[in-house]
Amino acid sequence: MARSAPIVGLDIGTTKICCIIGEVNDEGGIDIIGIGQHPSRGLRKGVVVNIETTVESIKCAVEEAEMMAGMEIDSVYVGIAGGHIRGFNSHGIIAAKSKEVTQGDIDRVIDAAKALAIPMDREVIHVLPQEFIVDDQDGIKSPLGMHGVRLEVKVHIVTGAVTSAQNIVKSVNKAGLQVDDIVLQPLASSKAVLTSEERELGVAMVDVGGGTSDIALFAQDAIKHTSVLAIGGDHLTNDVAIGLRTPHSEAEKIKKDYGCALVNLVTDKESIEVPSVGGREPRILSRQILSEIIEPRVTELFELLKREIESTGLEESLSSGLVITGGTIIMEGMLEAAERTFQMPVRRGYPRGVGGLVDVVNSPMYATSVGLLLYGLSQMSKKDKSHPDLSGRNMFNKIFGRMKGWVEEFF
Repeated sequence: MARSAPIVGLDIGTTKICCIIGEVNDEGGIDIIGIGQHPSRGLRKGVVVNIETTVESIKCAVEEAEMMAGMEIDSVYVGIAGGHIRGFNSHGIIAAKSKEVTQGDIDRVIDAAKALAIPMDREVIHVLPQEFIVDDQDGIKSPLGMHGVRLEVKVHIVTGAVTSAQNIVKSVNKAGLQVDDIVLQPLASSKAVLTSEERELGVAMVDVGGGTSDIALFAQDAIKHTSVLAIGGDHLTNDVAIGLRTPHSEAEKIKKDYGCALVNLVTDKESIEVPSVGGREPRILSRQILSEIIEPRVTELFELLKREIESTGLEESLSSGLVITGGTIIMEGMLEAAERTFQMPVRRGYPRGVGGLVDVVNSPMYATSVGLLLYGLSQMSKKDKSHPDLSGRNMFNKIFGRMKGWVEEFF
């Protein structure tokens, strides 16, 4: 039998670019059949700053994944993050044309909710329905076929800078691939690491990557808040490099191998070898010194994330606590440091909901990549309804059609 078309997730991160190829199985789930990753050298704080080096990194990651899967790919689902991301809630209301809610009514009320004045330098990335209200009956997830004369919807709208989205799409296109969709990274990560019970009860998901920390808050199985802070694991690496007077690449290795977020978890008998700069001899230092450098920055990071969550006024509804994921939280002591700062139950989020090479991606650092696969799988069933002509199209046309004349000046 011929293979079905693969679903591909491409996580373009600040520290690594990861490509995961998935294949739909007989049960309607997805099996991972290929994975490739390569250091990312063209991004800063989640935003492309050098297209050529980004393209090369994408090509290397994709080729590795294609070799493992034994197939070539031509389109991907791509994650987007960065400090330019903004999320806000909106509300729409219409009168149903007939006494029964149709798909056309649903589309119209969502259009009404997103009919807002958005600056020309920003573009809508997602419109995520939270709940529908039919004649004052709230809490409805799908109003299709219900009787009523007034239809309302509450939505969460995510916007991003046009130029940042442009540069991601252009980098992927120059690597020889089309973009099926651009997906907010915390939305993708939450698909991979959260359970339906957590989303129903209320949960905060924090994805701490290299250049950014992403937040997604859920309650009553609906997304309530999203935000991206331009701070992540790279800040820890910079502190280590400066504090230990060692090259940045060596500081990254030392952080990964010996880093600990809490000094009291390290004994004074542990030591590490620290390479010096300028050809000087390596030094032997106590591991406690390394933790004394890392702990204040980790505490600052979690304090900023806590402040962002508290600013939403939703902290009382987070009954399931906090789920932290991303490559940075693999470090020893991160879970304990998070519990100390947030004062709520905390667990590490590992990717779930996929088959195939699950042992290869069984790490928080692959949460976004696996989430992009699951997002792509969920879109396949909706494609006929919401994206009838998305397949094979350049994402550039989909996102920036209304600004075509202005955009053309960039190319």
